Amino acid sequence: MHLTFFLACGLEARQFEGMSRSAPFHYHRHSADAAPFSVNLFKSMPANKKRILEAVLFDWDGTLLDSFEADSSAYLAMFREMGIPWGLEELSVHYSPNWYNVYRAAKIPRARWDAANLAWRKQYANHKPKLVSGARRLLAWLGRRYRLGLVTSGERDRVTRQLRYFGLTRSFASRVCADDTAQKKPHPAPLRLALKQMNLEPSACVYVGDSPHDLEMARRAGVRSIAVLGRFPTEKGLRAAHPEFLLDSLTDLPAILDRLRE
Repeated sequence: MHLTFFLACGLEARQFEGMSRSAPFHYHRHSADAAPFSVNLFKSMPANKKRILEAVLFDWDGTLLDSFEADSSAYLAMFREMGIPWGLEELSVHYSPNWYNVYRAAKIPRARWDAANLAWRKQYANHKPKLVSGARRLLAWLGRRYRLGLVTSGERDRVTRQLRYFGLTRSFASRVCADDTAQKKPHPAPLRLALKQMNLEPSACVYVGDSPHDLEMARRAGVRSIAVLGRFPTEKGLRAAHPEFLLDSLTDLPAILDRLRE
């Protein structure tokens, strides 16, 4: 069964007619360059195990913020400025939310990492990324039902500025950024810090992200994860990670959460 969740119509997930509460349902993705696939979203849920879901935590870039164009353009401009013969193809192959992994792959000497950071920030400032389609309505809907948190690899000054611009700062009870922990994704430290700040047990929440690093961080922190496909070049890695949940769109999320609460 293919389910599309129409937030704009004000419908809640449980209001869809014809949905079986006992049968698992599947999400399908069809595109010109990818074969159709089906993901059983509930194949690993124990039949009689109750789960109390209190909170939903999110990644930022690529998950809630459509920052691919800004991010990749900043990288390419930085590469040119530093004399590195990389284009979008190389960046796509070696992309990581941890930009130091990208620097290592591009063989940027550690002594030049600060210069690379400055060049990237300078170029990124020329762009104004928008929220992912439906993200604002989704957060409003979720905020009436769950506590929300943010765990991102983005630097705090930039993410704070963007949250303020979109009026979303107060939407999140915890906002953990790259500057807040010595270890970065996929290390579980950032997510564990958010759980501590929100006084949450790992079993009481889910983490939503668009990269394999997000899934690994959640797994190592003992948190259930939900993967969502976005514009960043992470789809191949996400599929290889065999996530329990793989969504085409954020707008599919409320239906999943609604089922997890049953």
